[in-house]
Amino acid sequence: MFAELKRLGRETMVYGLSTVVGRLLNFLLLPLYTHTLSPSDYGVVATVFSYIAICNVLYSHGMDFAFMRFSGGKDTGDFSTPFWSLLTTSLAISGVIHFCAEPLAALAMVPAELSDIVRYSAWIMALDALSLVPFAELRLTHKPAAYAGIKVANIALNIALNYVFLVRVPMGIRGVFLASLITAAATFVMVAPVLWMRLEARFDRALHPQLMRFALPLIPAGLAAMMVQVIDRPILQRLTDDATVGIYQANYRLGIFMVMTVNMFDAAWRPFFIQRAAEPGHQEIFARVMTYFVVGASLLFLAVTLFIPDIVALHILRGKPLIHPSYWAGLGIVPVVTLGYLFHGVHVNLLAPVTLAKRTDLLAWATGIGVAASVASNFLLIPRLGMMGAASATLLAYLAMSAALFLMARRVYPVAYEYRRLGHIAACLALSLAAFWLWGRSSAPFQGLALRAGLLLSFPALLLLTGVCDGEELAELKALAARR
Repeated sequence: MFAELKRLGRETMVYGLSTVVGRLLNFLLLPLYTHTLSPSDYGVVATVFSYIAICNVLYSHGMDFAFMRFSGGKDTGDFSTPFWSLLTTSLAISGVIHFCAEPLAALAMVPAELSDIVRYSAWIMALDALSLVPFAELRLTHKPAAYAGIKVANIALNIALNYVFLVRVPMGIRGVFLASLITAAATFVMVAPVLWMRLEARFDRALHPQLMRFALPLIPAGLAAMMVQVIDRPILQRLTDDATVGIYQANYRLGIFMVMTVNMFDAAWRPFFIQRAAEPGHQEIFARVMTYFVVGASLLFLAVTLFIPDIVALHILRGKPLIHPSYWAGLGIVPVVTLGYLFHGVHVNLLAPVTLAKRTDLLAWATGIGVAASVASNFLLIPRLGMMGAASATLLAYLAMSAALFLMARRVYPVAYEYRRLGHIAACLALSLAAFWLWGRSSAPFQGLALRAGLLLSFPALLLLTGVCDGEELAELKALAARR
C-alpha cells in the first residue's frame, strides 16, 4: 500500500509541475495589482473577470470535450467541424457584446466611462474559445511539452504586458484588459501551427449534431462549477461596493497555497484510482489516501492561518510589502477561504467512488447543491458580515458539495473511510487553532512568531500523541524515505 501511495505522491508532483509554475507566475500579478490599482479599481477588474469566467463556459459550450470524445486525433474533419462551430458562435456572441457594451456595462455596474473594457472582454473570450480545440489536439496527440510551454508562455506574456501597461505606460484598469487581449491573441498565434496542419475548409453536417448532443449537457455542470468559484464577487459588488470587492479579491487570491495543493493532487488522483479499481484492497487504499490528504491539508491550513500576516508583510521589491497595506483589512478571510479549499480537496477525494460506480451524474447534483448554498449564503451573510460573509459562503458551498457527494457516494460505492482518525485530526486542528486564538496573537513580533512556530510544530506532535499515526505506519514511511 505504501509503495502505491508513494507513487501517487510522485505522480502528483509530475502532473502538477506545469500547473504550479503557471499559478506561481500568475500570483505575481497580485502584488503588481495591489501596488498599482486602488481597491475600487481592482474591484472592477475582479468583477468583470468573474463574468468572463462564467461566460467562457458558454463560449466553449463543451465543444473541446466533444472534440476529444469523437476525434481521437484521427480524422481531420473531426478537428475542423468543432473549430468552425466555435468560430461561428464566438464571433456572433462577441459581436453582440461589442455593440451592446454600454448597456451591458451598466448591467454589470461597470462605470460608463469604462464600457470599452466590456468590448475588450468580448474579444478576449472569443480568442480564448478559438484556442480550445488546438489545445485539445495537443493533449490528444500527447504533446504535453508544447501544451505546457504555451500555457506558461501565455502567463509570462500577460505578466509582462500588465507591468508595461500599469507601470511603464500607466493605463489603469484598461491596461489590465488590453494586456489580456494581446495575450489571448498571441496565444492563438502560438497554436496556429496546429490549425495549419489540421484545419480544412469543410464542415461535417452529420457530425455536428452529435458533437452538440454530447457537449450541450456539459454546460449546466460547467456553469454550476464556475459559479461556485466566482459568483461571490458580483454579489459582493451589488451588496457593498467596488473597493470591498477589490480587498476581498486580493486576499482571496492568497488561498493559492491550498488551491495548488488540491489541483496537484487532483491531477494525479483521477488516473490513480481508476488504475487501482480492479486491485484487491483498493477501497482501503482510497480511505488511507483521504486520511493522509486531510493530514497534509490541515497542516497547510494551519500554517497559512498562523503566518499569513507575516507573508503579506514580506518586502519583495524595493522595500515594498507583498500586498499593499490598503488591502490588509481583508486578511481575516484568508483562513476561511483556505479551509473552503480544503473541503474542495475532500470533494476531489470523493470523486473515486462515484466515478467507479459510473454515477458521475451525482457530481452535477452535488455541484448544484454547492451553487444553491453559495448564492443563498452570499445574500444572507454579506449584508451582515461584508466580505467575511462572502468568504464564509465559499466555505459553506464547498462543505455542502463535499457532504452531499459523500452521502450520495456511500449509497452507490461504499468506502470505509477512517472516521475515527479523521475525527482525531479535526480535534487536533481545533486545539491548535484554539491555542492560537488564546495565546498566539502576541503583539511582540519575535515572541508571537516563536509561539506560532511552536503551535505549528505541535500539530503533528498531537497527531502522534493521539495515535493518528501508529508505529507500523511510521516505520513504513521511514523505510520509504530511506529507499528514496
